[in-house]
Amino acid sequence: MPTETFEFQVEARQLLQLMIHSVYSNKDVFLRELVSNASDALDKLRLAKLKDDTLDADIRDLHIDIDIDKDARTLTVRDNGIGMSYDEVGQLIGTIANSGTAQFIEELKEAQDRAGAEGLIGQFGVGFYSGFMVADEVTLVTRRAGEQQGTRWSSRGEGTYTLETVQDAPQGTTVTLHLKPADPENQLHDYTSPWKIREIVKRYSDFITWPIRMAPESSPGEGDEAPQPETLNSMKALWARPRDEVSDDEYHELYKHIGHDWRDPLETIRLQAEGTFEYQALLFLPAHAPHDLFTRDFQRGVQLYVKRVFIMDDCEALLPPYLRFVKGVVDAQDLSLNVSREILQQDRHIRMMQRRLTKKVLSSVKDMMTNDQDKYATFWREFGAVLKEGLVTDTENRDAILAVASFASTHDDSEPTTLGDYVERMKDDQEDIYFITGESRQAVENSPHMEAFRAKGIEVLLLTDPVDEVWVDTVGAYEGKTLRSVAKGEIDLDAKGDDQADGEKEKQAEEYAGLLRWMREQLGDDIKEVRLSSRLTVSPACVVSDAQDLTPALENMYRAMGQEVPPTQRILELNPGHALVKGLNQAYKEGADRSALAETAELLHALAVVAEGGQPKEPSRFVQLVADRLERSL
Repeated sequence: MPTETFEFQVEARQLLQLMIHSVYSNKDVFLRELVSNASDALDKLRLAKLKDDTLDADIRDLHIDIDIDKDARTLTVRDNGIGMSYDEVGQLIGTIANSGTAQFIEELKEAQDRAGAEGLIGQFGVGFYSGFMVADEVTLVTRRAGEQQGTRWSSRGEGTYTLETVQDAPQGTTVTLHLKPADPENQLHDYTSPWKIREIVKRYSDFITWPIRMAPESSPGEGDEAPQPETLNSMKALWARPRDEVSDDEYHELYKHIGHDWRDPLETIRLQAEGTFEYQALLFLPAHAPHDLFTRDFQRGVQLYVKRVFIMDDCEALLPPYLRFVKGVVDAQDLSLNVSREILQQDRHIRMMQRRLTKKVLSSVKDMMTNDQDKYATFWREFGAVLKEGLVTDTENRDAILAVASFASTHDDSEPTTLGDYVERMKDDQEDIYFITGESRQAVENSPHMEAFRAKGIEVLLLTDPVDEVWVDTVGAYEGKTLRSVAKGEIDLDAKGDDQADGEKEKQAEEYAGLLRWMREQLGDDIKEVRLSSRLTVSPACVVSDAQDLTPALENMYRAMGQEVPPTQRILELNPGHALVKGLNQAYKEGADRSALAETAELLHALAVVAEGGQPKEPSRFVQLVADRLERSL
């Protein structure tokens, strides 16, 4: 097949230019990325051979080679792993076809400093292209295990790349960097220096389970035996070494390798289980949520090893979906090497491991909450929304999740509160924990449903994550206190036994009875009921849901998931103390023109819908009615 030239996508070209002009503050990490890719390829080949012993592949000496040619100024990283086919090279290497590439470029341009840029690059997984920071040209030669032909990919990062089929490619992948000219004033970044390569591998890749070898510097003399390649890494599994023998930096580098992240983890969690079923776990809580955490394609799960043998890169069975952000390694001693995803889902030992790992992660978050508020605040800001999914799905650990959950509240504009702290601050005669859900803090704080609570100084939780619409109904109560929406059901904040208040309400009910019945008839199927409100102090009206009904936001969520949900009739509440409502009632009693009053009733209902962030049933009619009223007032 002749050599073919292809153009990068627009986003890919922009990304390459950013890489070439070096958004990284530390160029050394390019070698970590190439070694990490090579290690993954070796893992995949061993696993493929384990599943199919007829695969034509040699796995007797799986390793990574690093070769330096000072005269040609090339650096080569070679593995004898799984390799890639022609089509895979085009898909995985040629096009940077990651979802979110455009978003990444936009965020990268907005990054305020180089450290921020590094974090974004790790987040979007384009580490292969870091080679262009130090090279004018990158060439890749690869042959997939079991295939006869190989593929060569080459690019100078200037908008195009070439692909061609080659006949003599060895199994695996070879990446050759044609390094940029040497900088005499910066010998610390001379990537043709063996000492520099040793230093980078030791710092970033010492834990890699495969040998990383480098050819000796000097050539053998005539008749001399060829010197053996130097192995640069210790290949010791960090999770199997005693804690006091492993530094935080080593843990952090392992996390960056398996988490494809450029930042240090927020927390490192070690667990060693002994007894009838033995396993070791080394888990990490990231410091930042990945951009695709809430997408269907997000790859969750930790790496599974059996007796130090890599089995699976994303073992979903080891942690529940609401902990999908956790990265790490679990090494079991008593599982079969031939285990499959289907077997894992049914395996009793795996279920035991999941239970214990889940409890360990939640207890670690609890420790952060108790001992390091800054670290906890970072964790909750990044992962609180996904952790709350467990309140719906994991009844066994619901109390543990509630114990580490915190929520925005009217008590404090800057600091969130726990449910426990909320209960301690409750007024003596308060029986319920009040909350309101919505799209943003500003929207819910300005909701008319909040008026009476603000006036009486009653604290309300401000819940603005989509999952909040679901878990509050699922949980229902905390420490015997009912979780109650300020926008559902009837609210009466007056003290029990207040005869004066009760008498005033009875008087108002009698005063407005006729108007309420008439408005209910006029608004028809748009509402379930019209009644007087105890939750309004400023606004003339609001719409609320019945205590057992779905909220509009929850209805929309179900519809977005493809579920048919019949529309729910809402309740219109009127503020008997508002001048508009008083005037409407007086006009009704005096027999004013009913058509004009009907328009006013319609407008009042539409304004209540708009006030809570909704949209009138007929927006154009609503606009016309408002315009007509404004014209008449001039």
